[in-house]
Amino acid sequence: MTGTALLRDRTGQRQAPPPSGGGLLTGLLRTARPKQWVKNVLVVAAPAAAGELFSAGAPARLALVFVLFTACAAAVYLVNDARDAEADRAHPTKCRRPVAAGQVPVPVAYTAGVVLGVLAPVAAARLCPPEVAALLTAYLVMQLAYCVSLKHVLVVDLVVVTTGFVMRAVAGGLALGIPLSRWFLITTGFGALFMVAAKRYSEAVQLAGKEGATRALLTEYTTGYLRFVWQLAAAVAVIGYCLWALEDGGVPHTGLLPWRQLSVVAFVLAVLRYAVFADRGSAGEPEDVVLGDRALAVIGVVWAAMYALAVADW
Repeated sequence: MTGTALLRDRTGQRQAPPPSGGGLLTGLLRTARPKQWVKNVLVVAAPAAAGELFSAGAPARLALVFVLFTACAAAVYLVNDARDAEADRAHPTKCRRPVAAGQVPVPVAYTAGVVLGVLAPVAAARLCPPEVAALLTAYLVMQLAYCVSLKHVLVVDLVVVTTGFVMRAVAGGLALGIPLSRWFLITTGFGALFMVAAKRYSEAVQLAGKEGATRALLTEYTTGYLRFVWQLAAAVAVIGYCLWALEDGGVPHTGLLPWRQLSVVAFVLAVLRYAVFADRGSAGEPEDVVLGDRALAVIGVVWAAMYALAVADW
């Protein structure tokens, strides 16, 4: 029996694997998904696009929003894993999650999730602008609704996960009072949908014909439909970015090169490189794809440098 195989008792019933190494606190930390925290870096997207990333007080306010989003996301992960503990035990990889494996008792996971879910919005209400507190509360409510029921609704599940990415990006702008352009929202929204649909497509391809597909909607989506969604989203994201790059707003660039227009090349290359993994059915977590592929990481750094020069050139 392989390491990912399910354990069975003498009656043939499925059981969770032995708990992973570490104590309760380690299990809670793992359940909070530290690797996923990199997604919350999106809070700097709007300030960076507006050239306000290092304005007076901006780093501290953005750091606070990052921490609050991380707390809300951790609360959702804890509640989600507590609810899905039984189903996760039937999954080839999710059975290793601390709650499913018995390292973190279900009541403890629920309690920790509720505590974080209450403290984060309260802290936001006291320390952040009202718009940020409202957005953070809406994010938490939406994600909890997703855990309870929305993840079982076709298409809505994709929209909810995508909206979570967009909310992170919008929160940074609200924290600093930065107006958000239509191109920023279009590119961010459809770029997020591209990655979300690519991940769903990869899950559907990898679990096709196998037991343990705990994401019920994977049996209702067809791989052809999910492929259509990520291809459409990628196309709209590229078009939105190109329209932003080619819109001069009546202000000519003053640098040596038109970095804003040139950044289109790096952006398109990044999308095309990411699409390779999506097409193979190996586009899992976005951060794993980006950090796990050296070429994509290099393209990302080049794009970020061009984007920064474009912003400075305004």
